[in-house]
Amino acid sequence: MNAVVEIALVALLAVGSAFVLVGAFGLVRLSEFFKRLHGPTKASTLGVGCLLVASVGYHAFIGSDPQPRELLITAFLFITAPISAHLMAKAALSLRMDEMPQLPGGREDTHVPERPDHGPDGRA
Repeated sequence: MNAVVEIALVALLAVGSAFVLVGAFGLVRLSEFFKRLHGPTKASTLGVGCLLVASVGYHAFIGSDPQPRELLITAFLFITAPISAHLMAKAALSLRMDEMPQLPGGREDTHVPERPDHGPDGRA
């Protein structure tokens, strides 16, 4: 294999792995839903895209039969990730999640307001 192609494929794998790691770290460490939505939908999508491009490049360089598998995965990933993120954000906005309290242990105020129905089971 040509050294330039090998270096390019290794760079794609390294960049893709770094983006997947950053996406997973953002999903775990960010405090609220709208911030957590960016980790898997932005960084991880780009990371998996780089990994799939490296796979396509490897198979194209060694001369194996072209398999549409990687291209289909890439197409479905780049189509479904933004749509699912948009739908989750719209659902969270309709549930008014931006007004809900933060997770315990966060730096923000964790005061829980009184429930409008005065209890967890709906009885006053």
